[in-house]
Amino acid sequence: MHKTYRQGQVEVHALRGLDLKVHPGEFMALIGPSGSGKTTALNIIGALDKPSKGRALIGGRDLATMSSGELSTLRRDKIGFVFQAYNLVPVLTAYENAEMVVRLQGVPADERKQRVMQLLADVGLKGMEHRRPAELSGGQQQRVAIARAIASNPVVTLADEPTANVDSKTAEMLLTVMETLNKERGVTFIFSTHDPRVMARARRIVTLVDGQVESDERRE
Repeated sequence: MHKTYRQGQVEVHALRGLDLKVHPGEFMALIGPSGSGKTTALNIIGALDKPSKGRALIGGRDLATMSSGELSTLRRDKIGFVFQAYNLVPVLTAYENAEMVVRLQGVPADERKQRVMQLLADVGLKGMEHRRPAELSGGQQQRVAIARAIASNPVVTLADEPTANVDSKTAEMLLTVMETLNKERGVTFIFSTHDPRVMARARRIVTLVDGQVESDERRE
């Protein structure tokens, strides 16, 4: 898979023949120096972008053949996103933020409530459901973001530097939450990270250099 951008008259080759297969249930980190292609790869996996050449398949569907509406539905139903900036809606409660995607999916109210309340409990926020983001710490906001990302039962959850804006203790707690969700619920996580704490927990580490896979290490 290749991805080329134009910056003025200059062609930027962000991906140069990237070949990567992600299996269900993985807890994987994409690492590499700035400009290595991590963000571009994550954007394509997340159906936010398409390759310039080659194919990107999610659940057997080729992104290049999908309309913008189909891609939007794919992102809503099959892909979870955890951003380093949390991206919570300030006027909504923790419960309402976590519920957003499943509400858009049209999940019945009773099922929505049961699913979201259980998820918030699973990420350690039981009793905080009615707090707004300003009433939560950075780590608690990121926990809401994690609950929101997986509420739709996505096939993969993408986490872009999820520990970048929290302290070491909170980072370890967040990683424990995601590791538990991976092991107990089978949630597939792909991290884009520079954080050695994430790398220490990952069971697969893919190193990108100049838009290609330099190494692919699996650990049990």
